[in-house]
Amino acid sequence: MKDMIISCLVFSPIIGMILILLGNRENERQLKTLGVVGSLIPLLLAAVAYLLFDKDQGGYQFTQSFSWFQFTQPGASQGIEISYAVGADGLSLAFMLLTTVIAVMAALASRYITYRLREYFLLFFLLEVGMLGVFASLNLFLFFLFFELTIVAAFFLIGIWGFADREKAAYHFLLYNGIGSVAMLVAFVMLTVGYGTLHLAELAQRGGEAALPGWFGTSVFLLLLFAFGVKLPIFPLHSWMLRTHTEAPFGIVMLHSGVLLKLGAYGLIRLNAGLFPEELERFSLLLAVLGVINVLYGAVLAFRQDELKRVLAYSSLSHMGVVLLGVASLNESGLMGAVFQSVSHGLISALLFFILAVLYARTQTTQISHLGGLIKTMPVLSRFFMAAAMANLGLPGMSGFISEFLAFLGLFNTYPIVAAVGVLGLILTAIYMTRAVLQTTYGPLPKQWAGLSDAAGFEYVPLVILTALIVLIGVCPAVLADTVRIAVESIGQGLLARIGG
Repeated sequence: MKDMIISCLVFSPIIGMILILLGNRENERQLKTLGVVGSLIPLLLAAVAYLLFDKDQGGYQFTQSFSWFQFTQPGASQGIEISYAVGADGLSLAFMLLTTVIAVMAALASRYITYRLREYFLLFFLLEVGMLGVFASLNLFLFFLFFELTIVAAFFLIGIWGFADREKAAYHFLLYNGIGSVAMLVAFVMLTVGYGTLHLAELAQRGGEAALPGWFGTSVFLLLLFAFGVKLPIFPLHSWMLRTHTEAPFGIVMLHSGVLLKLGAYGLIRLNAGLFPEELERFSLLLAVLGVINVLYGAVLAFRQDELKRVLAYSSLSHMGVVLLGVASLNESGLMGAVFQSVSHGLISALLFFILAVLYARTQTTQISHLGGLIKTMPVLSRFFMAAAMANLGLPGMSGFISEFLAFLGLFNTYPIVAAVGVLGLILTAIYMTRAVLQTTYGPLPKQWAGLSDAAGFEYVPLVILTALIVLIGVCPAVLADTVRIAVESIGQGLLARIGG
C-alpha cells in the first residue's frame, strides 16, 4: 500500500472532479465548497508521503512500475518498453508538496469565479493531475503526457475565465508552450534512439557509459534547454508569460506563477543538470549570462509598470533568473539555491496574487495610479502586502533570502563577475517592490475607496498559511533542505564526477 501512495497522490484530484460532477450545477456555493474540499485530498496525501519519506535514503521511494506497451526500432533486435513508472525523491516530493499547498490556496481564490463553475473546477483538477504527474514521472513518455495535460487544461482556464484579452493570452500561451513541447518531444525521441530507454534512472546510468558522438548530447541538451526555457521562462522567450499573468483568473495565475513556471526549473535541474553534466559545464557561462539578463531585465521593467499584475509578472521573470544562476553554478550550493528559489517564489508569488485577487474583488482595478492610502481602510491586507513584498525582495528571516543567498553563493564560486552584476537585480527588486507597496497602501486615499472592507472570512486562510510557510522556510530552512538534500547532493556529485571537478 505504501508503494501506491504516489499514484494515489497523482490521481487524487480525480476525486475532486467526481465531487464536482455530483454537485448541484445551480448551487454556486456548494460547487465552490466542493472545489476546496477536493483540493484538500491531494494535500493530505502529500503530507502523508512527506511523513513516510525517509530523508536519509537516496534514490526514489514509493516507486510503482508496470509495463504499458512495447515497440521495436527498425533494425533493432530488442524492443523498447514504455512503462507506467512513478515515484519520488526529495526533489520531486518538495515540488509535489508545493503544488498541493498552492492548489488549495488557488481553490479558495476561485471563490471569485462567478460562472461555469462546474467546468472550471473540472479543468482545475485536471491541471493539478498534470502538475503532480510531471513531478512524479520516472519515465519520459509519462513525463511528456502529463506535461501536455497541463498545457491543455491551462489553455482553457485562461481562455474562458480570464480577463478582457483572455483569448489572445490563451493562444499566446498555447503557441509558445506548444513550440517548447515539440522541442521536448524531439529530445525525448533522440534519447530513446540513442540510449534505448526512457526510464530516468537508466538514462542517468547509460549516459555515463554510452559512446555517442558529441553533437548528440549537445543537441539534446539544447533542445531541453529551449523547452524548459520557454516554461521557466528565459529571456527572450517570456512574452507569453506576461500576457498570462495579466489576463488569467487570479486562482489560475497563482498556480501558473507558483507551480507551472517551476516545471521549467524542475526540468532544468532533473534533466539538463542530472543527465548532461558535460554539456551543462560547456554552456554554464551562457546560462549564467541569461540568468543575469532575466534578473536585471525583469527588475527594470517591473519598476516601470503601473499595473500591479505586470509588476509581479516581470518580478517572476527576474526571480526565475536566480534559478538559472543556481543551475549555472555547477555546485551543490547553487543547485540548492535553485530549488529553494523555486519553492520560495512559488509561495511568495501565490501570496502576492491572492492579495491582488482580494484587492480586485473590492476595487475592480490593480492599477497603481488608481489606488493609494489603502492602509487606512484595509489595514490587514496592506500589512500582508508589505510582508509579501519584503519576502519577495529577500528580507532576512523569510524564504526569499535563503534562496537568493545560496544561489549567489554558488555562482560566486564559479563566475564571480557575473554574480556581482546579478546582485544589482536584488537592489532593483527592493526598489520596485517598495514603490508598489508604498504607492498602493500609503498616501492620500481616493474618495471612492473610503468604504472598502478589509480581508475577512476565508480570505485569511491563504494570507496566514502562505505567510507562515514563507517565514518557516526563512527561519528554519532545514524543513526544506533536509528533504531535498540527498537528491541535490546526488546531482551535484554527478556533476563533479562527470566534469572532473
